[in-house]
Order: sequence, then C-alpha cells, then structure tokens
Amino acid sequence: MASKKGRAARILALLSRAYPRAETALVYRDAFQLLVAAMLSARTTDAQVNQVTRGLFARYPTAADLARAETAEVERLIARVGLFRTKARHLVDTARILTERHGGEVPGDRTALMALPGVGYKTAGVVLGVCFGQPTCPVDTHVFRLTHRLGLTAAADPVRVEEELCALVPAGERMAAHLRLIAHGRAVCTARAPRCGRCPLASLCPYPATRAEEVRDG
Repeated sequence: MASKKGRAARILALLSRAYPRAETALVYRDAFQLLVAAMLSARTTDAQVNQVTRGLFARYPTAADLARAETAEVERLIARVGLFRTKARHLVDTARILTERHGGEVPGDRTALMALPGVGYKTAGVVLGVCFGQPTCPVDTHVFRLTHRLGLTAAADPVRVEEELCALVPAGERMAAHLRLIAHGRAVCTARAPRCGRCPLASLCPYPATRAEEVRDG
C-alpha cells in the first residue's frame, strides 16, 4: 500500500494536470489589497468580494487612504458581503495600524499579521504564501473538506490540518496545492453534491465508497 505522502504526491500531480494555472480568484494589486480581499472573503464568495473591492479600491487604494476613511462609508461600499459592519470596522482599524506601526506596508510575519483586527491564521497564511512566497498551505472550507474526503487528515482543527498537509507536501508546492484543492472543491468535489463520477482523483479517494456505505446503512 502506498504511503500517505506518496498518495498525496499522486493526488497533487493529477490536480496539477486538471488545474494547471494555480492562482487566487481574488483581484488585487498588492499585498495590502490582497489582505483586504482575504479579510472580506470570510462567509462570502470570491466573486462577491471582487465586486465590492472594485469600488473600495478605487476610493481607498492604499492603507493610508483607508486609514482616513469613515467606517460608515466603508460599510456602504462593502454592504453586499457577509458581516459587512464588523468587516468594515476591522478594515479601517487594520489600515490605521498598518499606517501607524508598519509604514503603510503589510508585514511578512504571521504574528504581526494576526495581531491585526480581523486577521486569522488562514488569512495570514494566504497573504504570506501569495505575496511573500512563504511555504504556507492555508485551510479554507474547500481545503478542509477535500483533505478529509481524500483521507489525508482526520484533524478537526484547521491549524492542525495545515500542519499535517505541510508534512505531506513539499514546501515549494504548498500554495499551488492550496489553490488547486480550492479549484477542485468548486468545480467537482462540492460540499452537497460531489461529482465523484467525473473526478480525476476517484481512484485515489476513499470518499465514494464511504458515501455508498452511508447510503446502504441509511
């Protein structure tokens, strides 16, 4: 039987063929704009985020600009995303901290990033991986779902899931793995109705058999 690391390598090879262009769907110009977009993406689709950031970045393109904004105006601009009031407050507070303590730049350090209002482990990992080239493999809902279905982890804590993924995936491939798992989760391995019959990973995935057992037992 192949090792888990070997099976992970085969899974990633198949995903790289299925999704050769591994890139985030979020639209951004620099690390600050990616940080803002990632903060907005909680409980919101990337398409919705891109719709609101178009207007938000036109008005407040930098941390210094957003630091001077009225929270009520930011709320108006991002009102179509989930939890917009809380996110507006976090965005303005974060922009002020970046301006006052970091010269308007996004720090390339996880501790400093997670000290910003509204920035959690996953958001910090996205920024560090995409903008700073650090070997992160952030775990969002898609990555969490797929890694469990594929039998790559059984951990319940996303931070632990990322640690286990990092043990399986070479450092230079982790961000690409993150992005390809997300792409596969959106296109094929969806939450409610996974298309197992058209999945290129079917021969390596225990989920279809588990699902069939659940159907028989039900």
